[in-house]
Amino acid sequence: MSALARFFKERGAVVSGYDRTETDLTKALVAEGIDVHYTDKVHLLDKGAELVVYTPAVSVYNQEMNWYIHNHFPLYKRSDVLEWITQSLHAITIAGTHGKTTITTMTAYLLRETGYGCNAFLGGISVNYNKNYWSSENDVAVVEADEYDRSFLKLHPDIAVLTSMDPDHLDIYGTAQEMENAFIEYTRKIKENGTLIVKHGLKRAAELKGPNTITYSLNDAAADVYTTNITTQQGGYKFDVIGKGWKIEGLELAIGGLHNIENAVAAIAVTHKLGIDKEKVKQALPGFRGIKRRFEYIVRNDGMVYIDDYAHHPEELAALIKSAKMLFGNKKCVIAFQPHLYSRTRDLAEGFAKSLDMADKVILLDIYPARELPMEGVTSQLITDRMLNKHHRVMSKEALLKYIEENPMELLITAGAGDIDTLVQPIKKILASK
Repeated sequence: MSALARFFKERGAVVSGYDRTETDLTKALVAEGIDVHYTDKVHLLDKGAELVVYTPAVSVYNQEMNWYIHNHFPLYKRSDVLEWITQSLHAITIAGTHGKTTITTMTAYLLRETGYGCNAFLGGISVNYNKNYWSSENDVAVVEADEYDRSFLKLHPDIAVLTSMDPDHLDIYGTAQEMENAFIEYTRKIKENGTLIVKHGLKRAAELKGPNTITYSLNDAAADVYTTNITTQQGGYKFDVIGKGWKIEGLELAIGGLHNIENAVAAIAVTHKLGIDKEKVKQALPGFRGIKRRFEYIVRNDGMVYIDDYAHHPEELAALIKSAKMLFGNKKCVIAFQPHLYSRTRDLAEGFAKSLDMADKVILLDIYPARELPMEGVTSQLITDRMLNKHHRVMSKEALLKYIEENPMELLITAGAGDIDTLVQPIKKILASK
């Protein structure tokens, strides 16, 4: 949403909006001349707005939204605006339950740094530019394709990337199969002569559509594009990428997480499809600094590593913990996780428990409700009751800060898609004082 706010502001529109919580991002928007308020009151909204754009994450009980509806304002979803953009530009869209924000940002970064250029609409903040949107004279758009509420089915990609089809948002889709059906439908939206770049080995892969298809993998040689010779170095990696009839040797990635190597393979496959010189890609990739809250190093020194991540699905948590322990296996891993949504916690509690069991110690915060009202019997204890690792506790955000202050930390991870990110700077300050 903030990327679209910046898109319209850049084109001379007066932009204002509502968000539930003040964050560093909303503060940045305000500093750029975009009015943002945090109290759901009708008298604070712009009653003369010519265009009202909303995200489906907004609660159906939102007073401002309902005022616009009752006064017959035309309302458009974020996906409607992205539909207009992808219809008019050469569109590269990235979808999937996991990895889409990183691949979107990495792809847009490589296109920018190689001189190819693109208009970028990201779902996270690029650490390189501290932005989630930028423009270009090149009529190419790199767009994160959000599966929530089937929003991504409005997009019209020339190149469509699909990373995964793991179940999520079952409050919307009902069943895992119905969600998979939506991803299959996404691939049917590819423009004539377009290309699908898809992770090798996905369930129901035979049903995916695309005029042309390229598969990618971390290290499965059966894929069209994959890596070899992976080595670790200073919290990052060095590796080769092999495609059909082409190769890039000695690539370097400065961010952690084996899943991020696989994300890089997908982004590099896009650059190859676009015909970008592979030496330019090789020169650009080491400078990629990642996305805020995606395996983001907040503190990294010999004695202490603190990583913050947006992970809010069991598979994402598993990849996060596994990668952190692989890079820093000599350090005891403590993870503080804030579940996001009552429905997701209810539907995936078993998976969350299994993933969190991988850490040495686990701290759970209360569930962040986002757009939902509380559900009877659904609390963070639903996860702890299923954990085999007995080194776990449920506590408040204030208690977490005190716990970190009073206990030694070697490898600390904070994770979640709610407001746990508001603790990052206080935690950083506590660790610096030790």
